[in-house]
Amino acid sequence: MPVITIARQYGSGGRRIGRALAEKLELPYYDKELVALAAKKSGMSEEVFQKADERHTSSLLYSLVMGNYSYAMPGTAANLPLNDQLFLLQTQIIQEAARKGPCIIVGRCADYILRDFPHVFKVYLYADRKLRVQRTIEEYGVDTQKAGDIVAKVDKRRAAYCNFYTGAKWGSPENYDLCLNTGSIGLDNAAQLILRASQMKLG
Repeated sequence: MPVITIARQYGSGGRRIGRALAEKLELPYYDKELVALAAKKSGMSEEVFQKADERHTSSLLYSLVMGNYSYAMPGTAANLPLNDQLFLLQTQIIQEAARKGPCIIVGRCADYILRDFPHVFKVYLYADRKLRVQRTIEEYGVDTQKAGDIVAKVDKRRAAYCNFYTGAKWGSPENYDLCLNTGSIGLDNAAQLILRASQMKLG
């Protein structure tokens, strides 16, 4: 059984699919849990890390808005920005999790972080924008007038995060083993296809 990484457009159902796979296969699941683990590992506040999650610090304005947080993580430069240190912490946690055995990891550039690891199956999920906006309204309780902007904003942020820390283009097919349109096949079918395809690749 492989480690399965899931990159996803906002509202494409990545979290639900990841949890479904983890429950079916009885595997550890990592998503927002990575923030809590990083906070525990560093001794920092989880709330502070949540603000930096899947964001990067490429602009001075963003650093000022974030409060220019930094701390001295063991083995790193003392003044490394919080976002960068969170990425390094999550990298350590993701690699440690993969060394322990099969698991499901959603987001956080796990596909790139584990690029040199054997037995990793990398997935990218996407869907029609209209469907993703509707799912954002129905499942996340987002205001109808704001949902479209939020979908676009989160996708842009995730793409920038990936590009900034990996140099790879987020969502580009050559970076993944399987790309699925969850709007066309549904979440349950997507989970089944991921499982079957991962078994075909890795046995």
